[in-house]
Amino acid sequence: MVDRCPSCNLRFERIEGHWVGAVGINTIVSFTLLFFGLAIFFFVTYPNIPMGGWVFAFAVGYGFVPLLFYPSSKTLWTAIDIMMRPLEITDFTD
Repeated sequence: MVDRCPSCNLRFERIEGHWVGAVGINTIVSFTLLFFGLAIFFFVTYPNIPMGGWVFAFAVGYGFVPLLFYPSSKTLWTAIDIMMRPLEITDFTD
């Protein structure tokens, strides 16, 4: 990821440790999708819940969700951070 926005020169990492929030959002979204996916799967297949291959399929799927969602979580976290700490002129300059 680039350090600054090519259009407005906004520094994306506004403070040290800025991306911890993005990792948190990514984790929450990933676990929520895994939970609801498993819950729906168990609800649909109850009482004869097939295990084995399905567990590995969910594990592999869960492994890809955080990787695919991470860029979006960084963008979402930057937007949340801007709402919590409004922009300053130092965010655009060195």
